[in-house]
Amino acid sequence: MLNRVSITRDDLMSKIAHGEIDTVIMGFADRYGRLTGKRTAAPFFVDHVADHGTENCDYLLTCDLDYQPQAGFRFSSFDKGYGDMVAVADWSTVRVLPWVPKTALVLCDLLTPDGRPVDVAPRTILARQEEAARALGVVPMVGSEIEFFLFHDSYEEAHGRGYRDLHPHSAFAEDYNILATTRDEEVIGRIRRALVEAGCPVEFSKGEAGAGQHEINIGYASPLEMADRNLVYKTAAKEIAAAAGKSITFMAKPGFHDVGSSCHLHVSLWSPDGRTSLFPDDSGPWGMSETFHHFLAGQIATAREFALLWAPTVNSYKRFQPESWAPTGVGWGIDNRTLGFRKVGHGSSTRVESRIPGADAISYLAFAGAIAGGLHGIRHRLELPAPYDGNGYTAPDVARIPWNLPDAIELWKRSEVARECFGDEVHHWILRCAESEWEAFNRTVTDWELNRYFERI
Repeated sequence: MLNRVSITRDDLMSKIAHGEIDTVIMGFADRYGRLTGKRTAAPFFVDHVADHGTENCDYLLTCDLDYQPQAGFRFSSFDKGYGDMVAVADWSTVRVLPWVPKTALVLCDLLTPDGRPVDVAPRTILARQEEAARALGVVPMVGSEIEFFLFHDSYEEAHGRGYRDLHPHSAFAEDYNILATTRDEEVIGRIRRALVEAGCPVEFSKGEAGAGQHEINIGYASPLEMADRNLVYKTAAKEIAAAAGKSITFMAKPGFHDVGSSCHLHVSLWSPDGRTSLFPDDSGPWGMSETFHHFLAGQIATAREFALLWAPTVNSYKRFQPESWAPTGVGWGIDNRTLGFRKVGHGSSTRVESRIPGADAISYLAFAGAIAGGLHGIRHRLELPAPYDGNGYTAPDVARIPWNLPDAIELWKRSEVARECFGDEVHHWILRCAESEWEAFNRTVTDWELNRYFERI
């Protein structure tokens, strides 16, 4: 079992006292999974923030990407006055950020002013699924592989060109290619080394199947710790690229004729003491325990209804294309990359990989969905069908991932399993997040529409 890697509260206070740290970020994930919060001057942090936390407007969990208030949310609204929520330090998450001078990051849990957890905070949603797993006598562990595209253009240059005609950091796909990725080490190597210094252990990086596409794999951990690491990873990657005059995108499908970027998600269950994996069983069918059977069956059974947790944006659904390395079917196979799920690993490393989430997924919600679906399978002892051996893109009896955001919204809206697993308030919040994203898209005339209809209709 892997432990959290960070410095302690006492370590942070010592670094502040010795002048090594002069700024502390009190951060949390907003509704889009962005690192959000306040920078505090170190003396003020010590005297007034460390024990109390920071106040933040509760609209941060309901506003859009442009920080415009969105209607229809129960959690916060103009009718409720858009009050405060309190970001309280989780002292197991303290990290020094080597790419930002003399700065530390403390990730926070969000509380109401009277001290109750904010139900719809992404970190709270995931923490409650960890608690649900422990209540069933199992401990989940999670790893993920998040891909991105690296461009020579700065963010300012990309914005000035409307994010069109950008220059990928490689002219060619660089999948596993060491020579090609050496040319990118000025950025990728800095990201790897910075993550390690910030307490996010890195396993490896590699080129991916798109031009300028990369993947950095961080050591697996408990779900909450892994999601925290991913929040640091995505923030670090963008900030380090920006400092180098480059840009990175975690869009699921930045260019339709190139591959998409994924967040392949690996989950295993362990004994309560964390010493024994509950998934392998050499005497069981396909080398899997009964617990693994039910857990995977639950993930498959809920995959379509939980699609909003893996694919939260309009762009997410462009990634699910036949023979694109992103799955279109929710079946499973043994080491078969053409399906939504595959069994990988041996012995204690035996695990289920979900290939459905895109790089734009919010790790806290994607992990929560994977755990909740699997626990649903265990509770209801769902049966696992036989693995599919062929091309999952053409498999005739495999259910399909929703093709667009409206279909995913409708599946989530009607899902009793989602309400059962997450509760009505979280169900409604995720629904409104998706609905407001679709409403924003429908208030926009796209370049495709102008090019297709302006002159010819």
